[in-house]
Amino acid sequence: MSLELINNPFFVTLQDRGRFSYSHLGVTNSGVMDEYAYFIANKLLENSLDTNVLEIGCSNVIFKVHKNTTLCLTGADCEFFINDEKKELWQNYEVKKNDIIKIGKILSGNWLYLAVLDGFLIKKEFGSNSTTVKENLGGIDGNRLKKGDILAFKKSREINKKFLKKEFISKYEENLTLRVLLSYQHENFPKEEIKKFFSSTYMVTKDFNRMGCKLQGKPINCDINGIISEGISFGAIQSPKDGQPIVLLKERQTLGGYPKIGTVLNVDCFKLSQAKVNTKIRFQEISYKEALEKTREFYASFSFVNNLSKISLDS
Repeated sequence: MSLELINNPFFVTLQDRGRFSYSHLGVTNSGVMDEYAYFIANKLLENSLDTNVLEIGCSNVIFKVHKNTTLCLTGADCEFFINDEKKELWQNYEVKKNDIIKIGKILSGNWLYLAVLDGFLIKKEFGSNSTTVKENLGGIDGNRLKKGDILAFKKSREINKKFLKKEFISKYEENLTLRVLLSYQHENFPKEEIKKFFSSTYMVTKDFNRMGCKLQGKPINCDINGIISEGISFGAIQSPKDGQPIVLLKERQTLGGYPKIGTVLNVDCFKLSQAKVNTKIRFQEISYKEALEKTREFYASFSFVNNLSKISLDS
């Protein structure tokens, strides 16, 4: 009972929500880049919300099914085929032994999530299946998947055909506004620099991966050149010597010595993760109270597997 990778794609890893409470040991949180697409994938399959999935960050990926199951694909818009028949994303499909799953060109966004019923049978490390290549941890041999890798899964069970309502399908736009909670270090940035930060437009650069996203625009200068290395939160916005902001994401280092002007709201980081190079970014200040409310609202909407108004049964 398994799924086999039958070509050699550039970047496919096994991920879940990530590993927590190990930063003091230097272990990266890791986890899926886009939690919205990840949660929806598991909802469509009636999986628990921490079920592992395949995170796909490249075009041209081919799998062979070795046992009947139900799967779905969410995230970046792409060409998706089952036995050469084009399929829609954001809904579940029954697949049978010897079926071929193909992911062609990615049309918009960066990350895809291929989930199967009840997840893959992979041993956890530090409480997670998430792959962190730089630490050689998680997934299969702590690395990206390669041709011939086989991922076992449980025996199939019957579930209803489900799809995500169109109005809730993610749209990956060329302009993003990211909400920011100012950090305790913002006092080290002159007021005119903070004003410039919130009034300027930045561009996503090619220096963008699972660790973080470097932006390009008007440099933001700080009164201090550096700080004693300290823990770094998800979404932290570092200001290096060149003044070009870096938003740190799921595979960020656990410690860093650049001053931080603020932190991007976590749910906005998921949108940033899907942004293409040259996407225009603007920042908007948000209060601590608003940040809590928006975060709670996001996660509360996924609280119950069978009670999500975004998902419908296929009649």
